[in-house]
Order: sequence, then structure tokens, then C-alpha cells
Amino acid sequence: MPRFDRRRFLQCLLAGSAVSALPPLWAKPVFGADPFVLGVAAGYPTPDGIALWTRLAPAPLAPGGGMDPLAVPVRWEIAHDAEFAQLADTGLTYAEPAWAHSVHVETARLAPARDYWYRFHAGDATSPVGRFRTAPAADATPDALRFAFVSCQQYEQGYYAAYRHIVADDPELLVHLGDYIYESSWGKDHVRRHEAAEPVTLEQYRARYACYKLDRDLQAAHAACAWILTWDDHEVENDYANDHAEDLDDPRWMLARRAMAYQACYEHQPLRRAMTPLGPDLRLHTRVDYGTLARFHVLDTRQYRSPQPCPKAGRGGSNLIEHCAAREERAASMLGAQQEAWLAAGLAGDAAPRWHLLAQTTRMAQADNQAGAGELYYSDSWDGYPAARQRLLETLRDTRATNPVVLGGDVHAFWVNDLKTDFAREDGPVLASEFVTTSVTSQPPPETVMQTAAAEGPHVRLATGLYRGYVRVNLTASRFSADLRALDDVRRADSACRTHSTWVVEEGRPGAQPA
Repeated sequence: MPRFDRRRFLQCLLAGSAVSALPPLWAKPVFGADPFVLGVAAGYPTPDGIALWTRLAPAPLAPGGGMDPLAVPVRWEIAHDAEFAQLADTGLTYAEPAWAHSVHVETARLAPARDYWYRFHAGDATSPVGRFRTAPAADATPDALRFAFVSCQQYEQGYYAAYRHIVADDPELLVHLGDYIYESSWGKDHVRRHEAAEPVTLEQYRARYACYKLDRDLQAAHAACAWILTWDDHEVENDYANDHAEDLDDPRWMLARRAMAYQACYEHQPLRRAMTPLGPDLRLHTRVDYGTLARFHVLDTRQYRSPQPCPKAGRGGSNLIEHCAAREERAASMLGAQQEAWLAAGLAGDAAPRWHLLAQTTRMAQADNQAGAGELYYSDSWDGYPAARQRLLETLRDTRATNPVVLGGDVHAFWVNDLKTDFAREDGPVLASEFVTTSVTSQPPPETVMQTAAAEGPHVRLATGLYRGYVRVNLTASRFSADLRALDDVRRADSACRTHSTWVVEEGRPGAQPA
């Protein structure tokens, strides 16, 4: 008789348990309505692969998305051409009810710097077609990279005309810097409505994502190119910081809510399998390389953040603060100690890219909101964490990171800033340039506030919240060129868009200049 193998026995036992735990299989589904109404998406391109996403949901605003609690086989195809005459890769996966019948596929069988088209099949239904381009080979230096970055798309406050213009720009990559959904209803002069009240449960967060993803312009932008994403606060709750809630909820309750929100995010975005959430934890920060031209450091400024200093009485979250000793706390962090160390390692790597691009959620430069004597800071930005900002900027300096540019969002306004370790010194050295995109739709703070900050800070090159839109970037080895793209009227789905201004950072010369 063969020798008893305890390890093999346990493997078989676990495998049998896993199979028995799977939901029943719907082998030949027939759908009464299109199950692909939420579209398709691609994300996180590598030289040989991509992460693909879709979700089966014939009734996406209903519990369960209108699906029975059965696993559904889904076939996927990646082709060299839009007609799918020549397949590059194909396979079979399963959409499971525990994950809202979302589908996450990853492949590593593609060629670098190539355009590909993809689609999904389930039963008698076929998804829309999406397109993406793989990243260049690790040792390649592409002539250029065209990408856009966006932030803050409150559904009720406007239409997604910005995405229609982004699609027309034909970028290789779209970078989303957070507030993809809004959990809350606020603002004035709404043009449309959320599907329900503020979400707190998994099904409610699923419905909120579905509400946003039913927008055709947003779907078209997902289908047009690969995305990379980070999140800000509204994907969970306004102003949350780690397990601290704006309403001072019990941290255990806050973490439970965060787990629901993180799972719904994973179920609706083209995230890598390595980003699968484990309860209230989801490793979102990552790096995406474009050959030797650029490295995107995608940062998470919410999950590990210290609570905001000096909040309003009886509240958590943001505040306009002055004379706040807690603001100077050295241990306070936006990224958490482990992510700070991870970022430092990526900036100091041996294979240095020509450009280091930090994709994070909010404005990093100092902004004093009080004219004249005294200082007034917004605590939910990096101004609430000056020691953490100082550590990051000193890391840029000490690692000699080549051509760092910080990308930000959150504040619903265009900002172009010089980043320094000492903002009080007008003649101090500039370590990096910062470009903050205005919102896709979300309403801005008063323009007088931004103009005050601009007048108080000589490092502020431009600040205005008069426009909704996005930033379009053309990157080469020798220059970073950013067009600030402004919509005429966010209340119109067919709004025109124009370039408000263009700014350039030359290689080896930190500091943006008007073109």
C-alpha cells in the first residue's frame, strides 16, 4: 500500500470543503435583460498584462443586481483587433453571488505597448467591447505618454461631460484620484438624484456604485482606456480617517461600515486580485511603471491616516484651524508608517524612471486661508499633517527622486504649486511640482478663499475653483505638459470644454511654468 501522506490528505480535505462551499452553478443562464448594463473596465496595465472587470447585473439597483444566488460561468476574450478576428488570450471564470457577480480577470500573456480589445460572454449575452494599451517593456523609453487625471464626481451636481472630452482626447491611461462615488447628498441646484439615501450596508453601497456606473459617459471612459485608481473619503464616509468617523461613531461600527464600502468598491472597479478586501482592509497603494519614462506611485491617504487635529466640538473630521498644537504632532501621518516606508523604497529604487508621479488624493502645498497676520488651515488636507508632509518632501530630497510631480484632487479647484520643505522661505529650493485637478462635477468652495491662499503663498502659481473639468497630460522624457481643461457648464451633458491654461515642467527643473 502507498505510504500515508498527511499533507496530501489535508490538501484533499480542504479542496473538498472548498468545493462544497461554492454556490450552485447556473450552467446555461438565460437573461431576461442585459446583464452587462454596468459596462466593462480595464486597469493597472503591465508590459504583459491587464486587470479586466465587469459585473452581471440585469437589474443593478435591485438587491442582488437582479441575479439569482448562483455562480455563473463567464468567458472572456482579448483580441488584437476590434472585430475579434485574432484572439490574444481567452479563458473562463465565474461570477459569484458573494461578490455581487462581479468578474475580475488578470492575464500576463500579452505583448508590451500594444492596443488590445476585450469583451465578456455569459449565457446568451455579450458585453460591450473595451480597449486598453499595455505598458511598455521595463527597459523601454516610450516617446510619450498621454494621460488624464480626475477627481470628485458628485452625481447630483452635474453631468459627466468631462469624460466625453477625455474619450475624445484618446489617452493611454486615466488616473482617478478619489471620490468616485459620494455617500452623501449635498450642494445646491442638483440636476439628478441619487438612487436612495446614504448607504451604510453592503447592498446599499452596491446600489450607489451601480447608480454612478449607469452613466453612459463614465462607462465610455472606462471602455476607452486602462485606469488606475485611489480613493478618498466619500467612497466610505465624509472625512473619515482610518477608524475615526465624522459623527464619532464607535470605531468597531466604523470598521464594519468600511468593510462594506471596501467590498463594494472592489466589486465595481478593475482592481487587481491582490487588492481583494479582507474585511475592513484593502491594500490599494501600488506602483505602475511605464518603461523607464514614468513610475506612478498610487497612494492611499484614508485607510491609515491619523485623525484630523482640532476638530469641531462634538465632531470628528475636518475643520478650519488656527492655534492648534495638535497640528504639529510629529507622529501624525496621512499614509501610515508602512506606506511611508514603501513609498521611500520606490523613490530610491535602482532603476530610476525619468519621472516620478505621485498620484494621491488632495492638495499637498500649504494654503493659508487667512489674509494678513495669523494663519488658518484646512485640516483634512496635508495642511492638517505638516510633519507628515515634511517627511515626504524630505524623502523626495534625500532619495534624489528624479523629476517628482505630485497629482492631487479633492478640493474642487485647479491648483498649480511649487512644493518646498520650507514654504515660509520665498527663495527656498523647489523640490517638486504639484498639479491639482478641479472636480468632474462637485461644487467648489468660495473663490475668495482660494485667492486669499494664493496671495498668502508665493509658491502658489495658480488657484481657481470657477471651473469643473480635468487635467490632460502629455509626458515626454524632457517635459511634463499639463492642460487644465474647463467645462463651459457642468449642468449640461453636452457641455463644451476648453483649455483654461497650459503649464510645463522641464526635466531637471522643478517648478511649473506657463506655456
